[in-house]
Amino acid sequence: SEVPVSDLVATYAGMGYHGVVLTNHFIFDPATGTEGPAVEKRIAAWLNDYREAVEAGKKHGLTVMLGAEIRFTENNNDYLIYGLREEMLPEIYRLLPLGVEHFRQNYAMPDSVFLQAHPFRDGMVEVDPAILDGIETFNMHPGQRSRNAVANLYAKKKGFGIRLVASDFHFLRGRDVAVSAIRTKTMPKDPFDVSRILKSGDYSGEVGNQALILP
Repeated sequence: SEVPVSDLVATYAGMGYHGVVLTNHFIFDPATGTEGPAVEKRIAAWLNDYREAVEAGKKHGLTVMLGAEIRFTENNNDYLIYGLREEMLPEIYRLLPLGVEHFRQNYAMPDSVFLQAHPFRDGMVEVDPAILDGIETFNMHPGQRSRNAVANLYAKKKGFGIRLVASDFHFLRGRDVAVSAIRTKTMPKDPFDVSRILKSGDYSGEVGNQALILP
């Protein structure tokens, strides 16, 4: 996102949101290698936005939880992780050069969900549905052609239980401002509660503060 974290939090709080999951891009840098001080420094820098958002959230009454949008070096696909804690990041980072199939076969995340983001944008590669818990079916980034209708049909065809609605918030202007969300019966207590709710299917999506979308 090009938006300062403090503005992001103030924007969502001002529009009546109770919580956000911050899923900043988590991308491998070949210059760091896969472990060591350079990796630790990169991860620490990546976490700065999250920590700043948590503190800003306390001032605005907005709960901020940790998530990530990760990318493997094999292509430009993006994947969302809900149900994440800081201690998981070094191992996830180490595995990014090895590809999504290897990651899913060798890194267990039983309490998390793993979704492909905007799977039908230009340049995305279809992956084995068996390695996914679901997909992002409504991505509301106004500057991207995400082909949400195609994503919804694909999710139904493959029987995905998790169909995510997300704003893909990057800019503090125009139609990209807090444009979509999920609604839940209770406020998630932590990132793993978000994962639990998504797995249960007990939520609905919202687009444009008006239209409700059932999973």
